[in-house]
Amino acid sequence: MKRERWIRLIAGTFVMTSLALGHLVNPYFYLFTAFVGLNLFQSSLTEWCLMEDILRKMGIES
Repeated sequence: MKRERWIRLIAGTFVMTSLALGHLVNPYFYLFTAFVGLNLFQSSLTEWCLMEDILRKMGIES
């Protein structure tokens, strides 16, 4: 898989997991959902994504 698909997979997993944890464990996990959304918004404006840098260093091709 290419880097962009990895980013989408990871972001989707983070969102779904934090929503489940917010519902089942503690509503404060919804803040993590908001953080992921804010990070996606920021990366669309600045064209910089920390997860992309991490995946690049792991050797995932673009």
